[in-house]
Amino acid sequence: MGSFSITHWLILLVVVVVVFGTSKLRNAGKDLGGAVKGFKDAVKDENAEHAKKNAVIDHDGKAGTTDRPATDKVTDHDTNASHADDKHNV
Repeated sequence: MGSFSITHWLILLVVVVVVFGTSKLRNAGKDLGGAVKGFKDAVKDENAEHAKKNAVIDHDGKAGTTDRPATDKVTDHDTNASHADDKHNV
């Protein structure tokens, strides 16, 4: 009682074709293919939107991508590091 043999699969295929007919199976295949294509297009659009969102414009006016993830934020400590040295040199 393990897996089905090739004979079992062929009998199952014949029963499915008889019950549903070839036209319904063809339409189901088209619908499934359209759904898969729609999913792939949505993923591709999402990736393009994400890349556009994270694009940075250089001084030359050319768009590039950031080296840092979008979640990195510059803190006050990073921007005021040079001012901290000036206070000690007074």
